[in-house]
Amino acid sequence: MQTLLLIAVALFAGLLMTRLFDKFHLPDVTAYLVTGVLIGPCVLGRLGVPCLGFNTFEQVDSLSMISDVALGFIAFAIGHEFRLSALKQTGKQATVIGIVQACVATLFVDIALISLHFIMPDILPLPVAITLGAIAAATAPAATLMVVRQYKAKGPVTDVLLPVVALDDAVGLVIFAVSFGIAQSIKSGETNFIALILEPLMEVFLSLVFGGLVGLGLTWLERFFHSHRNRNALIVGSVILTVAVSQLKIPVGPFTFGFSSLLVCMMLGTVFCNFCPLSEELMLQADRWSGPAITLFFVLSGAALEFGVFSDPSVILIGLVYIVARSLGKYLGAGWSSAIMHSAPQVRKWLGVTLFPQAGVALGMCATAYRVLSGAEGTLIRNIILFSVLIYELIGPSLTKMALTKAGDIQAIPAEIKGRRKKQLEEVTKPVPAAFDK
Repeated sequence: MQTLLLIAVALFAGLLMTRLFDKFHLPDVTAYLVTGVLIGPCVLGRLGVPCLGFNTFEQVDSLSMISDVALGFIAFAIGHEFRLSALKQTGKQATVIGIVQACVATLFVDIALISLHFIMPDILPLPVAITLGAIAAATAPAATLMVVRQYKAKGPVTDVLLPVVALDDAVGLVIFAVSFGIAQSIKSGETNFIALILEPLMEVFLSLVFGGLVGLGLTWLERFFHSHRNRNALIVGSVILTVAVSQLKIPVGPFTFGFSSLLVCMMLGTVFCNFCPLSEELMLQADRWSGPAITLFFVLSGAALEFGVFSDPSVILIGLVYIVARSLGKYLGAGWSSAIMHSAPQVRKWLGVTLFPQAGVALGMCATAYRVLSGAEGTLIRNIILFSVLIYELIGPSLTKMALTKAGDIQAIPAEIKGRRKKQLEEVTKPVPAAFDK
């Protein structure tokens, strides 16, 4: 019962908070994240009142299955943007921009943190600096997609942004494999380079193959069902299946191979949208079902943020350097690569700002580094990434909205539509006539 009540509290609180944030013209994503912080263990949860909020981080973790499924739907929706007809126009520039901006972000963070290592070697070890540089490549697709959908963004920046965010996951895994391998060799001198590089590369390959096969299966099965209800159940089942299988780890001799649920679900959406003629209509049905799960995903993400990292001044210092260096790398890397590809002026100026958010993939890389390095170095990496995720998640959606608005991809609501909505609201809230009272 307590778990169900917590889910209800998270949903209602998140939805009500969006009404408040709407008055300040802030995205719904920010409202959900702030709601999670408020009902999380660091604020209301400290009161210890059952079901008023999450009293412990263990309670937040107990609902991780909802977050996994919601992230699967988000990745599925991003993969749906990879239509071959659209990729003919943006595919080449999105590929180049996706690779370059990730590499430049890693380079900038490496330079900044390695320089800081020589200033304070006892606080920031070299393996930690290199590992943080690798994690800097990752971008969070969830917040970006939610802002695009909420404001119905459409234009040159959005057309390039969604493929770049999707590609960023695969590029980030490869960069992390190489950089973390170097960090491990510096720390121990006995690193298995083959395992550290082969396992992430196989993770990308296996994820794309598995996602493609499930996508083909979904397209084939869809022909045997004709109602929206059954087709919607088919899509939901396919996404949950891919998320579940993605949790598997396959030992092969000295290696352990796995899947990236983000890449698997992205590939599922890509194959489905290109092979199923009704994919556009069916995606609208799936979006209606997945809406509450995605709301919970962001509220739980906010509740999972740990404010304890602010107690260590060294974490704050290193975290600020990390945030500034990564943001510059994302912005300049996107700007340089889009200029090389002769992208539209709006893309060159504003695309980099939309790539600031960082969460899920970065936290996954952080967990790997924490588990392998362990000790003080692993704890330092975890605290710095938690600090940066807290900052990025709270300001990232607003920056994405601002950039897309400046680029012209988000259009202001015409005064005529605003007036019509206001009139409809007045009709709904009009007092009941006295005759009805009698």
